[in-house]
Amino acid sequence: MRELRNFIGGRFVDAGSRQSIESIEPATASPWAHVPDSDRTDVDAAVTSAKAAFPAWSALPAIERSQFLMKLADLIDANLDPLAEAESTDTGKPISLARFLDIPRSATNFRHFATAILHSASESHDFDGGGVPGGIPAIQYTLRRPRGVAGCISPWNLPLYLLTWKLAPALATGNTVVAKPSEVTPITAHMLAELASKAGLPPGVLNIVHGTGAKAGAAIVEHPDVPAITFTGSTAVGRWIGETCGRMLKRVSLELGGKNPFIVFDDADLEGPAGAIETAVRAGFSNQGQICLCGSRLLVHERIYDRVVPAIVERVRHLKPGDPRETATNFGAITSMAQLEKIETMVSTARQLGGRILCGGDRVPAESLPHRCRDGWFYQPTVIESLEPACKVEQEEIFGPVVTVQRFADEAEAIRLANGTGYGLAATIFTRDVGRAHRLSADIQSGIAWVNCWMVRDLRTPFGGVKQSGVGREGGLEALRFFTESKNVCIRT
Repeated sequence: MRELRNFIGGRFVDAGSRQSIESIEPATASPWAHVPDSDRTDVDAAVTSAKAAFPAWSALPAIERSQFLMKLADLIDANLDPLAEAESTDTGKPISLARFLDIPRSATNFRHFATAILHSASESHDFDGGGVPGGIPAIQYTLRRPRGVAGCISPWNLPLYLLTWKLAPALATGNTVVAKPSEVTPITAHMLAELASKAGLPPGVLNIVHGTGAKAGAAIVEHPDVPAITFTGSTAVGRWIGETCGRMLKRVSLELGGKNPFIVFDDADLEGPAGAIETAVRAGFSNQGQICLCGSRLLVHERIYDRVVPAIVERVRHLKPGDPRETATNFGAITSMAQLEKIETMVSTARQLGGRILCGGDRVPAESLPHRCRDGWFYQPTVIESLEPACKVEQEEIFGPVVTVQRFADEAEAIRLANGTGYGLAATIFTRDVGRAHRLSADIQSGIAWVNCWMVRDLRTPFGGVKQSGVGREGGLEALRFFTESKNVCIRT
């Protein structure tokens, strides 16, 4: 059993209550770590530490903050294997995915924002005073200053990847941080704290408080000395955070759920590794479908439906759940029992509503799993058709290896189906028609539109959703602006 501790003021400390939470390995359903069950007292200590560290950290030249973050990125790279092993054990994802994506991207997050702050620019306006009563000539320019202590609350599906996506711009712009990783997958956040200490990050600049959302997370959101909150997680929790931050006049960024359409037109390139069929499988089932960007609603033109859907189902049948530790495994475990039960409930609802299960639809039989994993939380990759678009299963985020399929006849119906949920995070469109690609990208209500690809991420671009998928944007200049306050300076000339 690993014993985790909070990281406050540059030291590892126990929760004040001395209480802990068991962290369970999904592939075996066995406890493998104890996590501090922190509360408001621990958050107060972390905020006090961060607040005390803020003046010196924010006053550092950008190049010095950049060097700290670059050193931290190098340490992540140097510890790729132990970080990937921990991430795989903690989440149930295949270790090959953690090695290829999660851990390298975490290092890239730090490098991207560490260098971005060295090339930032400010607006300047040469004002001649004309047209404004009492106007006088002046130079107007904009300063951007860090906001103070940033509260960063990250989810369980991509633990280090999404934690560093928040930490990097917050720290780069001169803020200090109190972070809360998910209590379900806390290990790599603890390891990141160890690496931050090795990198020489000044005490109090980064503080990590473990615990539940109801206790530790809520205490960060409600703390009067934390003026900015960034959260990735469920829409229900995001709604409460938005309401709370609104009452307290805090700046808030919410990256919430998705029910993303994956649209295949009859002129699409279907075959090959970059074709619609292979991409639809990857979009629907990567990380066991536990990515907010997954293409969970497959919309296929009626003229190719009977060709495309069987081909996708055949490929899905070849996704073999297995031990996440094994390099050959391409489909791992569901990260928590609560999530597994939610998936089961939604598939059961689909059956009751007349949905036709084309493949999957149940837990993975224990006898088909390696002996080590026979008590683990595994669910079969599942494809369902014949559901009404307005039903619960088509409308609510499942966040698991479940893809539903709908037919459409033309562009107008594709747009109506795509926009027919309360979410609006991402959309994928496969077509050879450039005009159609532009029309749908503009008309579909989503924060991201991918054309003939999925999950292509440029860290300079804004990331976020509309409707119930969130408020605000992360990434690139949007992140640098979120964590800073703009000030107009006017100097008479």
